[in-house]
Amino acid sequence: MDDKKLQAPPLSLLDRYRGRDFYPLYTTTVTASGGETGHARASGVVRSDDGNLNLELRLPTEFGGPGDGTNPEQLFAAGFAACFHGALNLLCKRMGTNIPDMAVEVQVAFARDPTDGGYALLIELRVRMPGIERSAAEEMVRHAERLCPYAKMARQGTMNIVTVVD
Repeated sequence: MDDKKLQAPPLSLLDRYRGRDFYPLYTTTVTASGGETGHARASGVVRSDDGNLNLELRLPTEFGGPGDGTNPEQLFAAGFAACFHGALNLLCKRMGTNIPDMAVEVQVAFARDPTDGGYALLIELRVRMPGIERSAAEEMVRHAERLCPYAKMARQGTMNIVTVVD
């Protein structure tokens, strides 16, 4: 086991960027492949370029699948919850507040979209901040919504680059 002590990210991540161009701080690549059914969502595998993520995907029972693996909605909810928690944690540290039992729960529903007949995601966040007055917690959550890129993406969309490769 590595003897390095885990550390939270630095408060300098709260500093505003004033550049003109998109300035990546971290980039990762995850590849999904189809597996047994040829359909990544039903039987695929997702792997990150560094090998730290390597998961089998399975359809949930609600779609007729076995439900014995993770699925894209769980992965998205996990990323959103972790990122939002991190944003709240940085904001709390900047204010000199420590909330050791703080938790962010993200519920993601894969749903039919009545506007176009296709599909959409419904995202619900629940934040627990024990020991913090409700109005102060609500203010911190509003600030975290502006800081967290997942919340920003859910509100404004993303910059997408789609390329077909050989």
